[in-house]
Amino acid sequence: MSQKKNSEMNFEAGLERLEKIVQELEQGDLTLDRTLKLFEEGMKLSGDCRRQLEEAESKVELLLKKGDGKMTAEPFHLDDENQPS
Repeated sequence: MSQKKNSEMNFEAGLERLEKIVQELEQGDLTLDRTLKLFEEGMKLSGDCRRQLEEAESKVELLLKKGDGKMTAEPFHLDDENQPS
């Protein structure tokens, strides 16, 4: 898969590809060259997915409104599992 296709991949497709890369790497019967190529692709996809999540988080923060009708950025939390203890 080319780098251009990776950067244009939507979030869901990126996650799906990452899962396939992890499965292939976990099999452990790859050449060093193939392992490095998969690792490099996975790191790029991971960065792309992280960037897309950050963009979505920024959009959500901008859309949150306080009771007075003014738009106010607030921290975004998915659930309690991701909160520091």
